[in-house]
Amino acid sequence: MPSKQTGVILRLGSAQTLAWASSYYLLAILAEPMARELGLSISTAFAGFSLALVVSSILGQKAGALIDGYGGRTVLTCTNAVFALALALLSLAQGPVVMFLAWALMGMAMAAGLYDGAFATLVKLYGTGSRGAITGITLLAGFASTVGWPITAWLEGRFGWREACLFWAIAHLAVGIPLNISLPRHDVLNDARTSAARATPQSVTTDPGTRITTILLATVFALTWFVATAMAAHLPRLLEIYGYGAGAALAMASLVGPAQVVARLLEFGFMRAAHPMILARLASIAHPVGALLMMALGGPAGVAFALLHGAGNGVLTIAKGTLPLVIFGPDSYGARLGLLMAPARITQAFAPYLFGLALDHLGKGALWLSIGIGLISCLALLGLRPKTHSEFCDAH
Repeated sequence: MPSKQTGVILRLGSAQTLAWASSYYLLAILAEPMARELGLSISTAFAGFSLALVVSSILGQKAGALIDGYGGRTVLTCTNAVFALALALLSLAQGPVVMFLAWALMGMAMAAGLYDGAFATLVKLYGTGSRGAITGITLLAGFASTVGWPITAWLEGRFGWREACLFWAIAHLAVGIPLNISLPRHDVLNDARTSAARATPQSVTTDPGTRITTILLATVFALTWFVATAMAAHLPRLLEIYGYGAGAALAMASLVGPAQVVARLLEFGFMRAAHPMILARLASIAHPVGALLMMALGGPAGVAFALLHGAGNGVLTIAKGTLPLVIFGPDSYGARLGLLMAPARITQAFAPYLFGLALDHLGKGALWLSIGIGLISCLALLGLRPKTHSEFCDAH
């Protein structure tokens, strides 16, 4: 891998770790103290996060198209400023109105500031040679929960949830902006692909086969990201319901990050020659297998559940970036990924609330919901025909 590309991966991956830790993984720790102080239910606090995901789904395709046309340096840098503003406003909330407004701003930042924007930035820079860079980004950002949850928990316990939000806001200004603004500037005036990149992905979905592929792929993303979001929001609580103490539950949940990283290292290494579709199919059954083990065996099987869930989610995150690239190519990649991810963002929006309700009413039985969704996503992936090995190699 060229040294310049390695530098981009390190900077962008670090910025992504910050972005995920301070948004997607925030409420798993802060929902309860925030709701308690604001006089709200925990489900209402998670409804704010759902609002952010709805806003993100509405703006996602437009954000991707902006990166397609102009590169990610400016767009990602702007998201750091919006993240900081949203977190600062959240720290000032005295009731639900300001809290929801803060999460709406967070959704604007999330539309371009998380993996979709990072992947589109890499494809804009490196085209079909982006698979290794995409994996590298996810390797670093896979530590977001491992880093973010303990830091947020320590800040909340020592200072309070408002101060924790302010810490992450300052981190975006002091760390996130310098990292993203140091990314290579993309010269769109000399890019022969600019006009194609600005085209909307709808123009290539008129073929029936392409439409079916798009629908199935969007379904897979919607289902797998429902499970991923539900676990990101509720995994510590879920483990406590299964009988693990609060400290043990947090420790097990923190294993998700390292498991993601190990799985991505394997994908980057000896599994690199495998087609992303095959890896995605295997990854989609990891969560159901781990969950069934914990339900059947208990005890140390909770560790196995966290590791399998993290490993599967780690590979599926890479597949979200690589499958559209190898299936559809680099043209209009950002806008197309925004289109494919629109249903996923909607399911993400409802995942924390719905899975929280399932935990409230079903307790341990709520895990059957995520098991069923994981199995359905595997069936949807089986309905997609991967390119042949030669076609895949030609794409790289």
